[in-house]
Amino acid sequence: MPAQVVALLLAALLGLFASLGQAQETADSETPVAEEVLTPPLEQDPYYTAWKETARRAESAIEADRASNAALEELRAQLVDYRQTFLEERDRNSSRIKTLKSQLSTLGEAPADGEEEPAGIADLRARLNAQLSDLQVPSVVAQEAYTRADGLISELDRIARERQTRELLSRGETPLNPVGWTTAVKDLTALLRDLRNETVSSWQAARDLNQLRDNAPLILLFTIAGLVLLVRGRGWAERAGGRLQDLGGRGTKVWRFVVSLGRIGLPLLGLYLITRAVTASEAVGLRGSVFLGALPVLGAIILGFLWLGDQVYSKRDRDALIPLPAPARAAARRNFLYLALLLALYRIISLIETVQPISEAARAVLVFPVILISAAVLLQLRRIILIDDPDTETMPAGMRRMAPGLRFLSLLAAGAAPLLSAAGYQTLAEAIVFPAMMTIAVVCMVLVLQRFVSDLYGWLSGRGAEVEETIVPALAGFALSVLSLPVLALIWGARVADLTEVWARFLAGFNVGDTNISPIDFLTFAMVFGIGYAATRAFQGALKGSLLPRTRLDAGGQNAVISGTGYVGIMLAALAAITAAGIDLSSLAIVAGALSVGIGFGLQNIVSNFVSGIILLIERPISEGDWIEVNGQMGYVRDISVRSTRIETFDRTDVIVPNADLVSGIVTNYTRGNTVGRVIVPVGVAYGTETKRVESILREIANAHPMVLANPAPNVVFQGFGADSLDFEIRAILRDVNWVLSVKSDMNHAIAERFAEEGIEIPFAQRDIWLRNPEALRPGDPAPSAGREEGANADPQQGRAED
Repeated sequence: MPAQVVALLLAALLGLFASLGQAQETADSETPVAEEVLTPPLEQDPYYTAWKETARRAESAIEADRASNAALEELRAQLVDYRQTFLEERDRNSSRIKTLKSQLSTLGEAPADGEEEPAGIADLRARLNAQLSDLQVPSVVAQEAYTRADGLISELDRIARERQTRELLSRGETPLNPVGWTTAVKDLTALLRDLRNETVSSWQAARDLNQLRDNAPLILLFTIAGLVLLVRGRGWAERAGGRLQDLGGRGTKVWRFVVSLGRIGLPLLGLYLITRAVTASEAVGLRGSVFLGALPVLGAIILGFLWLGDQVYSKRDRDALIPLPAPARAAARRNFLYLALLLALYRIISLIETVQPISEAARAVLVFPVILISAAVLLQLRRIILIDDPDTETMPAGMRRMAPGLRFLSLLAAGAAPLLSAAGYQTLAEAIVFPAMMTIAVVCMVLVLQRFVSDLYGWLSGRGAEVEETIVPALAGFALSVLSLPVLALIWGARVADLTEVWARFLAGFNVGDTNISPIDFLTFAMVFGIGYAATRAFQGALKGSLLPRTRLDAGGQNAVISGTGYVGIMLAALAAITAAGIDLSSLAIVAGALSVGIGFGLQNIVSNFVSGIILLIERPISEGDWIEVNGQMGYVRDISVRSTRIETFDRTDVIVPNADLVSGIVTNYTRGNTVGRVIVPVGVAYGTETKRVESILREIANAHPMVLANPAPNVVFQGFGADSLDFEIRAILRDVNWVLSVKSDMNHAIAERFAEEGIEIPFAQRDIWLRNPEALRPGDPAPSAGREEGANADPQQGRAED
């Protein structure tokens, strides 16, 4: 029974699949070729209508140049959204358009006027052209709208930059005018009076409504917890870090850094609880709530600078990031606290403008003392932080590189800001001194994080302090420096819109011909190529370690196969990466062709060596380990790369030979195919020695050496009559020519020993010297007559000497 049920189920499934297949075939037969449902034109879309209205308003605002900065920023945000939408719409049908163009190209060129083509092909061409036109219209409209939106955004950015520049260079009231002092006192007194009256009114209202009594437990709890954390939090975190330091062990530095963040987090949490307690009491008014809401921000600034000073100029000598004497580090920490207090005070002055309008003169008077004190603190930091022995090896390399720039920045800010403020250029002075203070903090933060990343890598990798000798700290510093650039740009007055625009431009990429290359395409290319490269190396490793050693290929052949596999794998990985990234190389053909001509002339030697390297790998006239001689250099082949070949001479020096010389030049390979080779040992004997006897002795010596082959047998040749000796040669075939020098030395030793036993003399070179006038060398002999030819009648045998 179960078998019958299973059979019925299988029959039902087969029938269902058959019916689905027939239905699909029917649908395919009824569907026209290359048909698809098209979206309505973009001009009829309500979204496009709204876009045109927004563009019109933007153009009117740009032309009038009267809108506020907030209104322009809001209008710009709308344009950015439209631009992104049009960018996506422009590329939505790109794949379908490419398919239709490919279909049209398969039909060939359209017939010229007066020519006809088959009706079916003509109908298909017309249908494909119609579809292509319908798809291209939205893309063209979207491209036009994208260009318009992009241009409007650029115009709005230009207006914003011009306004910012005018504001920076505008001259206002000088703080040295005594009239401004009176105005500042009046405005500040009015603010304090309003705050007092508002707080008293809020307190009375809360008391009348019994809100203080109802919220008393919560207020008391938040106040006590907040005060405890605010007063004791930093000490708790510092003591916890000290205990970790005493315990030691792996990862101590990492955990100490994490625990040190409690110096910021715990007091800041306490400050937040206190603000929540005050808010719950509802005893502050509108102006007081503004200052109360800014209290955690001000606390974060102060606590952050204190923590940064403790990290860079720690009380412990071994923990200090910048090595200075203890008094100098204490002074640096105090100045970091002064910077934090000055920034907080500047923030409070900005809040005063928010809650109650004050005159320009009053603001200048309030900010001027802050600028003066900030300049003094910057000069003090410049003297303490950056001048004290900046070239010491224990100072971080990043600080050594940035020290000159920070010294100049501190000096410029401290010198220029007070003068500009006194002259009335208040905005420009503020735009110099306070960003300079924040820049120092950002640079120190980068150094602290760089050390943390190095410690973290040393802990995870188990290398500990040895990580400082690696490239990891440099890479971490570079990455953190790049990430800090947007922060520095915002500090120095850049708008968030400017950064987002730069990022949008970056993501949009750039065009090379008709091909757009974006960072996403580049990352896709790098990822696919990296995967292909890793797979190629893994396959090469498998060939080298498992497969090729089991074959009959020699070492040279195995290396050739491995190298060839690497080249093919890298080429395939590059092609796969280009395809995955969607890079169309057809549009780059003309550019590549033009570049190839110039590059061909400039790199023809490199290309020649590359091609020669491929030939060497294919033909294998030489292999790694061969003993060769080329261009007067003799040695063993150690490596064959794409461009050159490395030869190790017998002096243990490396000689780099271009591959073109190995292909086009004369190369002697002593070990190609086998290691059998011949050794020639010359020897001379004195005149008068019996030659047959010498020949017999030399043959015995040759046959007695173990490296000499018996077949063919060694031969002794009587070369001839030399100037000083009778010359013989031993010519023998060796089993391994690599031992030729050792064999030659052994035979010479044996020859010297046998000749000494047999009494055969090995002569040395002799020369006869003939003196034409030996009488000139005898003292007291008269000189020859002037008319006599010198040595004319001298005895030809007289004065013979032998050397």
